[in-house]
Amino acid sequence: VQLQAFGGGLVQAGGSLRLSCAAFGRTSRTYTVGWFRQAPGKEREFVVAISWSGGSTHYADSVKGRFTISRDNAKNTVYLQMNNMKAEDTAVYYCAAALYYLPTATMARLYDYWGRGTLVTVSS
Repeated sequence: VQLQAFGGGLVQAGGSLRLSCAAFGRTSRTYTVGWFRQAPGKEREFVVAISWSGGSTHYADSVKGRFTISRDNAKNTVYLQMNNMKAEDTAVYYCAAALYYLPTATMARLYDYWGRGTLVTVSS
C-alpha cells in the first residue's frame, strides 16, 4: 500500500482545514489508517485512527471534539477534518496504514506503511 497525504497549508487559529490521505497499490487489503503529526523539535505523536469499516475510531485527547476522521473506501481515501485549530496543531501531518492493528494502536511502530507528510501551520 502506498499512501499520499495532502491538503496542508496555512490557517488562522480558530479556522478549519481538511487533510486527505489517498491509498494506492494493494488497497484490497483491510487496514487501519492513522494520522500522526510531528512538530519541530518534538517526537512524532498519534492524532487519530480509523478502522477499515469506519465504525471504530480513536482520538488523542488533544484533538477530541475538534478533529474528525472519516474514510471512503470506494475512493481509497481517508479524511481528517480539523476545526477550531490552535497554534499547537502546527506540525507535519502523516498518514499511515496498519495491517494488523485496531485504531487503538497509537504507537507509530505498529503502522506498516507511511505517506509523505503534509505541513499544517496555524497562525495565532
